[in-house]
Amino acid sequence: MVFRDRRDAGRQLAVRLHALDLPQPLVLALPRGGVPVGYEVAQALGAPLDLLMVRKLPAPGFPELALGAVTDGNPPGRVINEDVRHELGVSDAEIGRILAGQLTEIARRRAIYAPGHSLPIIRDRSVILVDDGIATGATMRVALQSLQASGARRRIIAVPVAPPEVVTALEPLCDEAVVLMQPHVLGAVGRFYEDFTQTEDAEVIDLLRRTHREAEP
Repeated sequence: MVFRDRRDAGRQLAVRLHALDLPQPLVLALPRGGVPVGYEVAQALGAPLDLLMVRKLPAPGFPELALGAVTDGNPPGRVINEDVRHELGVSDAEIGRILAGQLTEIARRRAIYAPGHSLPIIRDRSVILVDDGIATGATMRVALQSLQASGARRRIIAVPVAPPEVVTALEPLCDEAVVLMQPHVLGAVGRFYEDFTQTEDAEVIDLLRRTHREAEP
């Protein structure tokens, strides 16, 4: 199976998600590539669409090393790699400073993508977390942990393609994993699409503007 593009993948995912019969689901897409996929899912299910942004927390002095990650929300979700923290001796104050910097960046991006719209309330919601594919699962893991901490009633992964070992590793963190293809050799996510052109900011803004406009009374 090869998807024509991200929106085609989203339409195919929606067929599978319909069978779950979720009450008033909320679709959260991981930007940027997850947004066209999530848009089609949300349209098919008659569900609201929004973003869940994840930012790596760079370790002090070793910016390529992940001290953890943070997501937007109220309150924000955060995951700290305690092994890295103890090895580098990172203080609570340093973590607070790094968190503040990344949350500022998340707020800046949200203001660009969806001005005037904050992340919806997640508590007691059935949340469908959408991306255009999963390679290592690191970002999705943080996103799922954030949803759990925010009190989501059900957490559903919905992606077109992901390797089976990664899906297995993520399953304990979610209630359902809807994955259309699970190749044992992934290579790159893009090889499962005829068109895997990079999703630009303008497309993200346009799709979110459409879904927010449709949701207005």
